[in-house]
Amino acid sequence: MKTQIKSKWLLAAGAYNLVWGILSVSLPTLQLDILGIATTPVVVILWQCIGMIVGVYGIAYVIAATDPQVHWPVVLVGLLGKIFGVTGMIFYILNGTIPWEFGLTCCLNDLFWIPAFVSILSKKNPS
Repeated sequence: MKTQIKSKWLLAAGAYNLVWGILSVSLPTLQLDILGIATTPVVVILWQCIGMIVGVYGIAYVIAATDPQVHWPVVLVGLLGKIFGVTGMIFYILNGTIPWEFGLTCCLNDLFWIPAFVSILSKKNPS
């Protein structure tokens, strides 16, 4: 994957994470209601904390987009977070802790980005 394409993927991931993070912090019950997750005060606070973390990742991805080869550790940490996010989602859906609808969030936040992040980290860099 060429550096310019890598940068565009990271900019897209950064923008997505920033928007998702801002929405999660400012409108947590809207997302939780859509996902079928009960909105207790503790759940809302935790969802807002997750939104803050996702938003901070967005800032990191935008920075990494300036030079993906130099900032590869940021991409690696992001990839690991996405892999662990999918793993956790599958585990908690299968044991009935969270509803299947939650999978939509995980697909958009994590699963969708994994191939691009793997490609960004690959040594292949065609001219």
